[in-house]
Amino acid sequence: MITRGEMTQVRRVCVAAWGGAAVSWELSTPGMLVPSLATCAAFLLLATGCALHIRRGLLAELRRSEEIAGAAQRALLRPLPGRIDGLTLAAAQLSASRGAAVGGDLYEAVPTAHGVRVVIGDVRGHGLPALGAAAAVLGAFREAAYDEPSLGGVLRRMERALGRHVRDRARSEHPSACPAEPESPAAEEFVTVLLLQIAADGALTALNCGHPWPYLLRPVPQHCAAHGRSPAPDPAPHAPTGMEWLDGETLPPLGVVPLPTDPRAHACGELRPGETLFLHTDGAEDARDGAGRFFPLRSVLAQAPLTPARLVAGVHAALLRHTGGRLADDVALLVLRNDRS
Repeated sequence: MITRGEMTQVRRVCVAAWGGAAVSWELSTPGMLVPSLATCAAFLLLATGCALHIRRGLLAELRRSEEIAGAAQRALLRPLPGRIDGLTLAAAQLSASRGAAVGGDLYEAVPTAHGVRVVIGDVRGHGLPALGAAAAVLGAFREAAYDEPSLGGVLRRMERALGRHVRDRARSEHPSACPAEPESPAAEEFVTVLLLQIAADGALTALNCGHPWPYLLRPVPQHCAAHGRSPAPDPAPHAPTGMEWLDGETLPPLGVVPLPTDPRAHACGELRPGETLFLHTDGAEDARDGAGRFFPLRSVLAQAPLTPARLVAGVHAALLRHTGGRLADDVALLVLRNDRS
């Protein structure tokens, strides 16, 4: 997709090339100087008019591309509601592809009879080529999360959806060479996935397939900690936080090896009132600045406000500052805070 900066550069190059050619031709042709300069001015005016016409066409194309990208983003990553069953949510996605609004990262949260079920994932690769696998996995989650009684059943449905996508893509790219089970670059596609279930009492269960584990942020107001009292369930926006990295058994990413016959989710603590879960893809911690230094995600989280929307915005802004706006991989951020009484 053509960006506004590229469009401006194309226009300037066209005007400069046309004007330079016109001036060189006229000044190198024998004749009166004044008529030659007048002809040069006419050529420059004509070049400017053509450039403006090209600019209008490129602007229209850019607007159409932005509308298509926005529609794709809304269909793939639907805006999350501000609250689900007493949980406050906020999310953001950054694409590493220049000019693209979406990429290979995915997230979703849905209320079910078993609790709030959450997924965050990262497709191998980034940008527009990863959209197909992300759509397949996310679509399977949105359907299975309501139907399957266990997280293991949800994960198996997602694995089957990814397998179908990989086979269909390989056959479409190599129809003559892959009449049956394909062996092609598309067949190597895989997705890291973290499935979480937050029960009504805050109990957390998880299934992790090669994805970074989330951070659990606890409000620790200083005036309460000093007197040994429990913190208030609704922390101040800039309250100091205790931080814990959730951990547990990790399976290989989806698509690398087949899942176990009966993948079982395991308990990984609980999300108490006032506590916050920060989920992310590996593009956040792997982001580097110009000197090759990794993004200090843990330090940023320790100083960020606990309000989910402000937390996402703060990490988002810090990422762009650290990388100078040049991400090497897609990044997805998802924050959930337990505001249940």
